[in-house]
Formats: sequence, structure tokens, C-alpha cells
Amino acid sequence: MTDKGVNKEPGCSLVEIDGVTHEFFAGDTSHPQSEDIYKFMSEIEEKLEATGYVPDYSGAPLVDEVNEGKKNTMRLHSERLAIAFGLLRSRPGMPIRVFKNLRVCNDCHSVTKLLSRIYNVEIIVRDRARFHHFKEGNCSCKDYW
Repeated sequence: MTDKGVNKEPGCSLVEIDGVTHEFFAGDTSHPQSEDIYKFMSEIEEKLEATGYVPDYSGAPLVDEVNEGKKNTMRLHSERLAIAFGLLRSRPGMPIRVFKNLRVCNDCHSVTKLLSRIYNVEIIVRDRARFHHFKEGNCSCKDYW
């Protein structure tokens, strides 16, 4: 993107676990537990594929590589990292609350719905436009945002 002169605000998501706020940027590896997070992301991907999940590549229009490149870019969105960390570190029964600086893309919205069902957890995401309350595979926005 830089070579082509394209500027885009980086995706940033915050998640609070046990009173500590953790910040994630798209593709972030600076978190002290990033090795555990990325290992868990692979487990998440396996569970998603087992449910029949098919990525929606419309969330990566600026990525030149096809399919695998786009898939890798989307799986590194900041909210996915924050949610993975929340799933790893939050106490059972506690909702995961994520604050995101950009609008959630279609694919991340679908993935978060699936994760709420797979892991039986409430996930609340505040993006640039609205709140999304994910529970049992559904979202409060009824897929309109």
C-alpha cells in the first residue's frame, strides 16, 4: 500500500481483561503473549473451518494476493486478535468487550457470530458506527450495520 501511495488508518482494538486494557493493531506481534495468541488463532481457524466457514474476501480489497494472502490479512484484523486474547484470558461466563477504531468488516462480523456460538461466549464490539452484541451465533444489529 505504501508503494502505491495509499494511506489507511491502521485497525486498532482494545480489550479489557481483569482490569488491564490490552491494545492490538492489525497484524500486531508486539503483545507479550502474541505467540500464545497466534497459536490459539490457528485453533480458532480449525474450528471455523469445521463449521463450514468460508471467508468473505471483500474485507481485503487492497490486498493484491488472492485467496491465501487475503485470508492471512483478514485473520490478522485487530478485533480478531483482541477476541482471541479475550477467549484465552477471560474468566468463564464473562463477556468479552472490544472497542475498535474502524468499522467491523463483513468477514470479521461473520467470524465473531460463529465464535460466540462455538465458544458459548458473549462478545460485545463497539466499532466506529455502533455496538454489536454477539451471542449464540447472532448479532444485535441483525446483520445490518
